[in-house]
Formats: sequence, C-alpha cells, structure tokens
Amino acid sequence: MKKSLFKTGKKTIRFHQFQNSPYAVFRSLKVEVTIGVLSVATLTFATPDTASAQVVMQPTQENEKLYELEEVEVTSSRAPLTLGQSARLVTVLDREAIAAAPAQSVNDLLKLAAGVDVRQRGPIGAQTDISVRGGTNEQITILLNGININDPQTGHNSADFPVDISDIERIEVLEGPAGRVYGTSSLVGAINIVTRKDTHTGAQVHLEGGSFGYLSAGGRANLSKHHLHNQFSASYTRSDGYTRNQAGSLNSDFKTQKFFYQGRYESDQLDVTWHAGLSNKDYGSNSFWSAKYDDQFEHTTKLFTAVQAETKGVIHFKPSIYLNRSHDRFELFRGSEAKVPFNYHRTDVFGVNLNSYVEWALGKTAFGAEFRNEDIVSGNLGEPLNTPLPIHGTNRQYVVGLNRSNLSFHFEHNLMLNHFTLSAGVIAVKNTWNEMPFRLYPGVDASWEFAPHFKAYASFNTSLRIPSFTELYYSVGGHKADKYLKPEEMQAYEVGVKYLSGGVRGSVSVYHHHGTNMIDWIKDTRQGADAEWQSVNHTKLNSLGVEANLTFDFLHLFPSQQILRQVNMSYSYIDQDKDLESYMQSQYALEYLKHKFTAQANFNLWSHLFLNLSYRYQERIGNYQLLTGETKPYGAYSLLDAQLEWKTNRYKLYFEVNNLFDKIYYDYGNVPQPGRWLMVGGSYTF
Repeated sequence: MKKSLFKTGKKTIRFHQFQNSPYAVFRSLKVEVTIGVLSVATLTFATPDTASAQVVMQPTQENEKLYELEEVEVTSSRAPLTLGQSARLVTVLDREAIAAAPAQSVNDLLKLAAGVDVRQRGPIGAQTDISVRGGTNEQITILLNGININDPQTGHNSADFPVDISDIERIEVLEGPAGRVYGTSSLVGAINIVTRKDTHTGAQVHLEGGSFGYLSAGGRANLSKHHLHNQFSASYTRSDGYTRNQAGSLNSDFKTQKFFYQGRYESDQLDVTWHAGLSNKDYGSNSFWSAKYDDQFEHTTKLFTAVQAETKGVIHFKPSIYLNRSHDRFELFRGSEAKVPFNYHRTDVFGVNLNSYVEWALGKTAFGAEFRNEDIVSGNLGEPLNTPLPIHGTNRQYVVGLNRSNLSFHFEHNLMLNHFTLSAGVIAVKNTWNEMPFRLYPGVDASWEFAPHFKAYASFNTSLRIPSFTELYYSVGGHKADKYLKPEEMQAYEVGVKYLSGGVRGSVSVYHHHGTNMIDWIKDTRQGADAEWQSVNHTKLNSLGVEANLTFDFLHLFPSQQILRQVNMSYSYIDQDKDLESYMQSQYALEYLKHKFTAQANFNLWSHLFLNLSYRYQERIGNYQLLTGETKPYGAYSLLDAQLEWKTNRYKLYFEVNNLFDKIYYDYGNVPQPGRWLMVGGSYTF
C-alpha cells in the first residue's frame, strides 16, 4: 500500500492507493482535516459560492493510479474551471490557515500573502490600506462573495468588512490585472472574501481580550431546513488605544460593530443566495491624515446588500444585483466642530450584473454585461448640487456631489485540452465620468502541464481604473486635487511555473507591469513643511516583480513524526523605474514594498496543544516628513507573531502574542504601530 496526499483550499484528503480495483480504493478513502498554512492555488473566475471537487484517475508509471483532488471553484475567470484547467496563479487562505494564524481581522490575515501590502494606521482593522504588487489601495477590487464592495469615495474605506474571521471560508487573492473580469478598479488585482456556507443547524461563540483594553466578542448561528439555509453573525471589538496626543489623551482607541446575514436556497434547477451586512466604526485617527494634528477622529458606517442566482440548464445564467451605502464623518479636532467643521460624505453604489456561460464541444464560452452607478453627496467632494440635501442628525447640508455610471460588456472563451488550457477574452467599458467612449481591454491566459506535477503558465492582461472622488475633489486641509485626472491604465505580462505533489508545493513567477497615467499624491518638501499634497497623473510607471512560494507538508513527508506539521515560505521582490528625489514625497504610487518575506510554521506539541508561528520581513521604498521638516526614509523591519492553542472538536482556547519582540515600526510616516500585544481567548461550538 502506498499513500498519497493532496491539499485543497478547504481540507487535506489522504488516499490509500492499492494495486486492485478502483472500487476497493474508494472504499478505503479516508478524509483527514488538518491545520493548514498559506497555500498557493490557481484561481478561475467562477461564481464564488459554488464549490466542487472531483477525483480524476490517471495512469502513471508502473501501472499505479494517481488520484488528484481538484480544488474548489474560486473566482478568476468568467466561466468556472477546475484547478487542473486554470492558468492563473493566486494565493488562497483557507479556513484551516485562517484558524491557525495569529490574527484578529481580515486585514491581519492578508499580511500573510507575500504579494499583498497591508499598511495600517489603526490596528486590528480600525484603518487599513490594502494593495497588491506595488499598487495602491485604490487599484484593487475588493469583493464579498464575488460582489464588488469597493468604496468610490476613497480606497481608505474599502477594507471596512462586515464579516468576522469566524464567518470566512477562504480569502482569494488574485494578483495582476483583472480588467476583462471586473472592468474598472481591478488595475493590479482583486481580493475575494468567501463566507462560510454551513449546511447543518448550529452555533458558535467566541471571546478574547488583551493589551490596551482590547476586547472582542461575537457569535454566529446557522438554521438549515431542507433546501433553505440562514446564517447570522454579530461581533463587537474595542480598544483604549496604544498612543496619546500631546494633551495626554488616548487617541488611537476604536470601537467596531459588525452584523452579517446570508441566506441561500438550493435546488436541482436553481441556486439563489443573498446577504446583508453592516460595519460600524469609531476610531481615534490621531495623526493619520496630517502629522500637524494629533487628535483627529473618524466614524464610518457601511451597509452591504446583494442577491445572486444561477440556473443549471444548458446555458448557465448568473444574474446579481447589489446596493451598498457608506457614511463617513471626519473630525480634524475630535468632538470640536467649532474649531473646524466636520467633513460629511454619503456614498451609494448600485450594480446589476449578468454573467452567463455555455459548455460545448470546444470548451466554455462566457458572455454578459454589468451596469454600476456610483453617487456621492458631500460637504467638499464634487460639483455644486442643484438642491442641497440635509445631513442626518445635524443642522448642516450636503452641498456638493457627483454621479457617474459604468457600463461594460464582456466575452470570454476557455479551451481545455488534455494538458493545455487557453482562456482569452475582452471587456468593453464606458464611463459617464469625463464622457469617455467605450474602451476595449483584452486578456489571455495559457497553461501547460509539461511534466508530472509541473505546470507552466503565461498571461497578458490589461485593465483600467477610474479615479476616486477623493482624488478628483479633495482640496482641503493641505491637499489640492485635480478634477481633470485621467483614468489609469495597465498592461501586464507574467510567466511562471508551479509544482504540486503530496508533500511539497511551490511556485515561482516573474511579471512586468506597464502603467500609464498612474495617480498619486505628491508633495515637494522644498516648499516647506506647509507644502500642499497634489493629486497628479504620472506619465508612465514600469514595475518588474518576482514571487516565490514553497510549502512543505511534513506530516506527509515524514509520517513517523507528528510534531512539525507544515512550513510555508513566500517571497516578493518589486523594482519600479521611477525613484523619488530626496525632496519629493509620495503617499502611495511610489511607495512600495521592495522586499517582503513571510513564513509560517505549525506544530502539534502534545495531544490537543498546537503552536503556530508567523514571521514577516518588509523593506519599503519611500520616505516621510517629520514635524521638524526633516525627511526620513522608511526602514526595514521584522515581526514575529505566535499563537498557542488547545483545540478540540467543540472548543478552542488560545494565547496570542503579536509583535513578540516589541519592534518599533511604521507603515505610514509619523504613525507608529503597536508594540507587543498580548491576548487570550476562546471559542465554543454548539
């Protein structure tokens, strides 16, 4: 008897291979769920709530059988493809990786991906900017179950998620332009958060607390009956903060409430899913947006709703409709509107999407269209309103605003042969902002399995991004925006190789990004400490990058030992052809991670006792200006997080330490990050 182990985004399945009939083999199949770490998978753009796995038998040398477990369908092309068919490389954080990570928020989890840059101003998801492959927080698409939840006001608010970690099935990170799939906003990549879809009635509660007055509590429940499933979750998180302003008051405190409901109906002819979520945040933003003011404050409220469906006939119709609303209140002087009036914004996004595909002799063909409307009313972002609108809870009015619509049509075909896959398509995009005409953005991906366990892939993709309302109109508080900014455009080439076997999985890729009209906020410090930040289009920006991932499953490689379970290592290198002069500062586009290395290790110390370690090294290009006027470059730093947990089928108890060695580091200038942060917690499943 010979054992073979394959890992998917959801679980590890161990097959006992015999030299007799397939029937006997399947009778001996044994499923073992293990704690995973960061895994590398291939994305194909399908509906994120569909998940399928199939076992494929192929003859190999010496008449042995190789049983490959195809991964769940995830999102990265218009038509659903399995792992063995797709030609895109993505990072997948599955449920086991999430459970094993010393992290308290979705934002913290994304730090594990080498190609993702997570820049915090506030800890534990209070305020986070997320970018991919040297891009900015404006240049990626954020999705919840495949629904675009980007905030057109500003990318700073796009990471306000309505879900708790316990709600998440997996997080998919697609690196590289995805214009033919998502149209505007997916300039350098996309991140899709897929929530759990339980099939049995049950409940779970969790509670944790720690340093700096930190407390988090929440619960989730699922009610299932026949074809109908309903899930509910809620959580509350707070902290006193870890810094004080010059007056001695705590100014990095936060309170967050999250509520999420999702339902689904499943039948042989039709699947329907729907969700509604709420994220409500209050956080002290000390010197987040200006180093001169150290008692800023912000309140954000975001509501998310969506309905999706899929028919199961010869032609698969996948319509969806969504509505997102955001409220944002910024206080330059906390609680003191008499000094400087608060900034109020309200944003509404409405979208309708129809994606369809048909499977026939020559592959899978997808086609469809999307309409998305973005509307903002504000105190300072936009053009004068014909009729001012009242601001709820105040005696003030929204006096400016802007409305724009995006229309797109897409077509894609996927050709699948024995060891070769070709996926090619195009999207036509038109936006009413600046009256742009239809523009075409093509893309093509190809993969070839040239040897057992080895697959080579190559891609060429294009995309665009429409400027955010803030980039176009934010001309207050030392900022000067340009409402005539041009859309950003990107062309990207990528080649790579993947290796997948029972005990070792790895990949390496090289990519080149060519961006035009790239948008950034720039300051010339020669004009003094009071120089304005200006939104500008860079003429061109070229990036060359390398990424590598390697995972060792030691339970499979050395089954005689049970202590060391898995080790994963990832590395990302980026080089851009534009360097900042010493007197110039960039807030986003020209500040990037030149080097990022991550590593995770999982140990089973004894019985139900586990140790999970996470290490991260980062070196950022860029600089920031101190209050003295001196310009200081970002330094490299290393962080180690640890989690010790006692885990059973019903309950889990854990002790975590973030920033174990109490390092001083900065993601953004003049905003120091927390030192050593201790916490204890537990969860119980009913």
